[in-house]
Amino acid sequence: MISDNKKATRQSYGEALLELGKVNKNVIVLDADVSGATKTNLFAKEFSERFFDMGIAEQDMIATAAGLSTCNKIPFASTFAVFATGRVYDQIRNSVCYPNLNVKICATHCGITVGEDGATHQMLEDINLMRGLPNMTVISPADDQEAKWAVNKAAEINGPVYIRFGRSATPIIYDENTNFELGKGIQFGNGKFATVFATGIMLAEALKAKEELEKEGIDIRVIDIHTIKPIDEEIIVKSAMETEKLVSIEEHSIIGGLGTAISEVLTDKYPAKLTRIGIKDCFGKSGNAIELLKYFGLTSDEIIKAVKE
Repeated sequence: MISDNKKATRQSYGEALLELGKVNKNVIVLDADVSGATKTNLFAKEFSERFFDMGIAEQDMIATAAGLSTCNKIPFASTFAVFATGRVYDQIRNSVCYPNLNVKICATHCGITVGEDGATHQMLEDINLMRGLPNMTVISPADDQEAKWAVNKAAEINGPVYIRFGRSATPIIYDENTNFELGKGIQFGNGKFATVFATGIMLAEALKAKEELEKEGIDIRVIDIHTIKPIDEEIIVKSAMETEKLVSIEEHSIIGGLGTAISEVLTDKYPAKLTRIGIKDCFGKSGNAIELLKYFGLTSDEIIKAVKE
């Protein structure tokens, strides 16, 4: 289920962009002076005439992307998540989402696994910011393959899209045969005891917890909510009806993220208790990425504890 091989989803993003550029000449890539880190440099080397380094001017980058989209281009704008959503929120809101333009905002270095860069660069509120915007689609891929699917699907739909990528290498979960559809969760197992909803790199931890719990005779199901908006209401309600406990886990603040989105569905459709695992209304800290995940309780052990309580 979980491969020993690992790859950072930001690397997957760069590779997917390169392949997309080969088949779609309308794809334009913009970066804010960090293309080596976001991996858009792979696209830049092959298609220099369609790559624009905007410098450390993120607001200008988003405004330029908005303009390009009105000329039948498909701009992918990239920088670190803290800049891609926080520094440019006004431009995304008024220049991209309000006119419903076809701009793809692809942010790398999200969450606490940015590590040693510390709290100022650990963006824990980006899902909250982006999913609150009308017209915006929000995607949080879990691994290499899902990241590539997300990029290709984003290019196919017309309208604003936000995709969240990580810095650290994470386990590969999916193969090419999995059916990936925006707005539709992917289910692992049919356990009746509990459902664990996971997004992004937390899917690997949820699957580890599933394996450990099975050894104790506790059968759970895991749902990959890769699309935060539009969220899969059907699979959430179905799981709430069929399982005794509901748990969500995300490398994001529990305020406004996956757990909040699921709670909103439950409130409207099928009231049920949800245990939310995530960053509990605080900023991050500087440190090793793996140690930070343990410090903030974003591990399979925390999921197992929540299921058993």
